[in-house]
Amino acid sequence: MRDKNKLVIWPVYIDRNRSRSEGRIISKKSSVAEPTLVEIEKAALKLGLNPEVEKDKSYPRSWWEKSGRVLIDNSAPKTQLSRKIATAIKEIRSE
Repeated sequence: MRDKNKLVIWPVYIDRNRSRSEGRIISKKSSVAEPTLVEIEKAALKLGLNPEVEKDKSYPRSWWEKSGRVLIDNSAPKTQLSRKIATAIKEIRSE
């Protein structure tokens, strides 16, 4: 049973190379190119969202591709948290 206090963040949500119809939920300007699970986990840790990585999961629209997902605390709307994670990944990449 899924935890009600968690949100699922798939890498495709913040991937600049994906279209909205492929699953991106934030603007291209806010998104990052090819985010990894490790980067999403580090960004979520930096934001204090208690991430849990599930590497063997597949995004439903691309079920053949094991992209994995990250579960985070449900403390704000998903798009807002996705934007914050993408911004944190940009900061991590620039260090």
